Amino acid sequence: MPLPHVLLSAAVSLDGCLDDAGPDRLLLSSPADFDRVDEVRASVDAILVGAGTLRADNPRLLVNSPERRAARVAGGRPEYPLKVTVTASGDLDPRARFWHTGGEKVVYTSDKGARRLRDAGVAADIVPLGAEPDWRLLLEHLHDVRGVRRLMVEGGGTVHTQLLQRRLVDEIHLVLAPLLVGDPRAPRLFGPGAYQGGRLRLLETRAVGDVVLMRYEPTAPGTGALAVPADRHWLRLACELAAQCPPSRTAFSVGAVVVAADGTELARAHSREAGDPVVHAEEAALAKIDPADPRLPGATVYSSLEPCTRRASRPRPCARLILDAGVRRVVTAWREPDTFVRAADGTGLLRSEGADVVVLPEFEPAATAPNRHLLG
Repeated sequence: MPLPHVLLSAAVSLDGCLDDAGPDRLLLSSPADFDRVDEVRASVDAILVGAGTLRADNPRLLVNSPERRAARVAGGRPEYPLKVTVTASGDLDPRARFWHTGGEKVVYTSDKGARRLRDAGVAADIVPLGAEPDWRLLLEHLHDVRGVRRLMVEGGGTVHTQLLQRRLVDEIHLVLAPLLVGDPRAPRLFGPGAYQGGRLRLLETRAVGDVVLMRYEPTAPGTGALAVPADRHWLRLACELAAQCPPSRTAFSVGAVVVAADGTELARAHSREAGDPVVHAEEAALAKIDPADPRLPGATVYSSLEPCTRRASRPRPCARLILDAGVRRVVTAWREPDTFVRAADGTGLLRSEGADVVVLPEFEPAATAPNRHLLG
């Protein structure tokens, strides 16, 4: 199921604290960074905070700039993004500023929590998610029912930790403040647990006043049939590679990337690369990797088009090359049409031999774009 683009936003001290242990909120951001956050808020469809943050900070979560609010309205959007919170217990103060400022609000909770919130008269759309709130169901509901495509998550640490550990985060905006807290009781940004292996990708570093903004995105592929945000990044890259193919009237333009389980890119390629008029993208990418590379069995192949099962120009089709390389996970955007081969079904062949195949149809327009002349 499609999910919103999830952006985690947080500011921390040099020793990794979100706050100190005192009764008043420790201001970590600079005035310039508060304005940057306001700009990001104005760009998204919804802003989410956890129940702990709502209780501790009593936030309003508004877009403060009148000009930015006016631009949202001029663009056909609500003046304020949807405000979202999540609570298992339903123990939230109905007098909190969160409920009485800005635009629409929605609270995700358990069945028991929903009864408590309704009895308290909380001014929000109350959505029960069963015995306990489930993050994937929450995000699916935001996407499908509330139309949220970009979600900004502003805390707290428990929420950030849970979303990262469930592999549901597309991007992290981390601000480092020139302060040291030093109190072992102070809340920290991330808790212990299982996170993605390997290194995240640094997208940007920027000084904002006296703080530093760092933007990261996850890189490690998913496992099995479940897609994670990094899968979308790599498949987007494969579609961009397809657009680099020399044009042809007798073959598709395809891009491919091979990525190890820890998010390391092993190879990339596109059809008809290096002047070879018949080489396929997956074939060219796999040829760049040592067949004895121990990372191949845990790797994922990203291909803008379903790997082929029959071809006249080479003895082995790409689906067979992938299987022979030991790769057992493929992510693709587009099932092969009958233009050149009827009922090719590379997905069927891969699955019949134990490979997981994930199809992300939201990337089909990008994958088909360089092939429009072949599709009629």
